[in-house]
Amino acid sequence: MNIMDEIRARLASLQPVRLELIDDSHLHAGHAGARAGGGHYRLSIVSDVFQGKNTVARHRIIYDALGELMRKEIHALAIQARSPEEN
Repeated sequence: MNIMDEIRARLASLQPVRLELIDDSHLHAGHAGARAGGGHYRLSIVSDVFQGKNTVARHRIIYDALGELMRKEIHALAIQARSPEEN
């Protein structure tokens, strides 16, 4: 399974209504994180689990779902997380 598929699979646990994941790694060629093997990604996700939670709590939920991927495979993750009511 490639890293994009792995990220999507782990985020499936959040039962997203919508999930868009973009690999921006090519824009960061030569960056220290890129040299170490970590990718740069943009995530837009809509899920009921974010209802009533602030931005920091939403990001923690996502980081928890991604687990150890945040230590090496993912160097940078730009997150836009919303509940369906905010979509």
